[in-house]
Amino acid sequence: MGVQKDSAGPKEVRVSRWYFGGLSSAGAACVTHPLDLLKVQMQTQKGKNISMSQLVGIVVKNDGVFGLYNGISASLLRQLTYSTVRFGIYEVAKQHFTPKDGKPIPFYMSTLIAGVGGFAGGFMGNPADLINVRMQNDVKLPPEQRRNYKNAVHGLWRVVATEGITRLWAGASMTCSRAALMTIGQVAFYDQIKLLLLSTSFFQENVVTHVTASLLAGGVATTMTQPVDVLKTRVMNAKPGEFKGIFDVVFKTAKEGPLAFFKGYIPAFVRLAPHTILTFVFLEQLRMNYGFIKH
Repeated sequence: MGVQKDSAGPKEVRVSRWYFGGLSSAGAACVTHPLDLLKVQMQTQKGKNISMSQLVGIVVKNDGVFGLYNGISASLLRQLTYSTVRFGIYEVAKQHFTPKDGKPIPFYMSTLIAGVGGFAGGFMGNPADLINVRMQNDVKLPPEQRRNYKNAVHGLWRVVATEGITRLWAGASMTCSRAALMTIGQVAFYDQIKLLLLSTSFFQENVVTHVTASLLAGGVATTMTQPVDVLKTRVMNAKPGEFKGIFDVVFKTAKEGPLAFFKGYIPAFVRLAPHTILTFVFLEQLRMNYGFIKH
């Protein structure tokens, strides 16, 4: 995702292949999935608030340690659709618009490309995201109310069979909006922050720089996306007819107070920060070792 510094000779540009982002995000999801599960459960709380540590105890008591990985198949499917599309569009467009002299594209352009890529990725990943939210939230429901999807594919089939194919895109407007903001916060800001770090004498093209830039980008992305994320989660987890429309969801959430839009912020950041860090560390390693050289 940039120019490698080489004091011994000319700079060599090695760029990512379009599918590296999806692979990196899927790898990160394997590590951070339990945090994502806790975030979803906190966002769907109504009234009484349960702390993150209490939720861990409840999940482990009811379903064992592996209960923290409920919905992992849907999470992986989501990353392989959503993140492959958003990173793929961003990488291909960025490489297309990068000047021949290797100078980075302007920040406004990378922001626009990231927004478009994120929007498209959100649409493609919405079905898997819907199943992911439902499978993660299942563990806190009474046994008779659980949907009991065996895996992501079974969940997709059940939704289509019982609720109709269009239900797979429930909350798509919020998913796409969140994905656009997320991709701007994560990807465009990551590139910009990394450029700023490399312009100083304290950072080189290495893991320390990648971790620092991705941690800061994770903070930006969490703050930008949390209100939309809360609304998206509630719509996806709702029973048919529970909400009349997007404004009804906003109104009912607002009645709980302004901070309701930031429910689950801490677990969202605690999950998104390592997920962002791992995604970009994996992505940069793939780029530096398996990317192609751009002449």
